[in-house]
Amino acid sequence: MIGDKTKYIEHIQDKEQHIVMRKILDKIESVLRHHDVEYTDFLDPYQRKLSHSILNRLDVSYYEEGGLEDSERKSIIIFPEYMSKENIENPIKAIKIEGNFKFTNLRHKDYLGAILGLGIKREKVGDINIYEDFAIILLHKELLDFVIYNLKNIGRENVTVRQISLGEIEKTKEEFEDIQTTISSLRLDALISGVCNLSRSKSANQIAQGKVKVNWQPILNASYEIGEDDVISIRGFGRIKIISELGKSKKGKDKVTVRIYK
Repeated sequence: MIGDKTKYIEHIQDKEQHIVMRKILDKIESVLRHHDVEYTDFLDPYQRKLSHSILNRLDVSYYEEGGLEDSERKSIIIFPEYMSKENIENPIKAIKIEGNFKFTNLRHKDYLGAILGLGIKREKVGDINIYEDFAIILLHKELLDFVIYNLKNIGRENVTVRQISLGEIEKTKEEFEDIQTTISSLRLDALISGVCNLSRSKSANQIAQGKVKVNWQPILNASYEIGEDDVISIRGFGRIKIISELGKSKKGKDKVTVRIYK
């Protein structure tokens, strides 16, 4: 059995994640003790990375499922080592939400708000994929019937909800703009200042207040150095990604291509 759970999470400096990791340890202990299959809440990439640092130290098998291969939020399915993934029922289900959206510009927050309005916690919901005239939401199987029978409106629009297979999920088309810009350095505060049109001091304040994440990890250090493929989210400003570093300008500044998600 696991024994003292503290030793499995003491290496994780982000104390806010300790409760999440303890829940995962409880799942692992149940698998080891009862030889059953358990699955976690939906986790972001940062949380899954932390989870792997625990799972890889214990005698269990696991895989991730989020509906699509590149889903942002995924659940970790944990099972005994002697079992095969192919024999495990997938606990992740998909619902399709349809309505007369022709004259309504519904956004991610509208769908999420409607789901949370049913009393469902955010960690029980996976990705929300929005298309031109419908949306697909991933959730755990135990919530499937409840949501289908109780979700009647998104904003002011009446909707119909039905289950679809994971194989029917279409990949959404991301909306973004790529720009080339120069920043004084590859420090996090310099990037935010350059892209969000903020002063360095205001950028540093955003970071110090815990409003900035790099690759889904909260970063409180303004001098944190960013690089290619890093995804930076700034509360109130949205999400950006470093597509490429283009060297130095004549004035010694860093030239970068930044993707701004809309």
